[in-house]
Amino acid sequence: MTFIKNIESNKPDEELILQFQSIGNLSVLAALYQRYMELVYGVCLKYLKNEEDAKDAVINIYEDLIVKLKKHQVDYFKGWLYQLSKNHCLMILRKKKIISLYPDTENMQISDNLHLEEVMNKESQLNSLHKCIEQLTEEQRQAITLFYLEKKCYKEIASTSNMDINKIKSYIQNGRRNLKICMDKTV
Repeated sequence: MTFIKNIESNKPDEELILQFQSIGNLSVLAALYQRYMELVYGVCLKYLKNEEDAKDAVINIYEDLIVKLKKHQVDYFKGWLYQLSKNHCLMILRKKKIISLYPDTENMQISDNLHLEEVMNKESQLNSLHKCIEQLTEEQRQAITLFYLEKKCYKEIASTSNMDINKIKSYIQNGRRNLKICMDKTV
């Protein structure tokens, strides 16, 4: 799978992106995409686990790229393309998921029991998490609660708690580590 090489292939990614976004020349985009096509194929093969599906996805991602690259400000093309490829593959996998239209009742009962078991397991995990949160220092508990449960950003936490942003980051990081250690002990 190769596109036609041209003079554009020596330019940096950022320059090619700006050139494509301004004039829409597909040969510029092709030169840019050519650099990362093996990466895209590898990502697709990893997720789709089928060579033909991966090849098809590489072509479809290029077609998506024509539209999406004009709409988005991209600072680091390689990372952005990797994420675009991953999301494309995940969407394919979601669409392929086959849901039985006529489930038999025996399987439904098994499914219901599994669902109940999952709910009980989640409840047990939440109880353990609550106990582990109680074991954190006051600062860590406050930072974790505000950041994860109340969805506040660092600045909001700093303004409400009169703590330094770097201290907040430290409390969150240390709190997460301590929660993980505590949760691993309970499992």
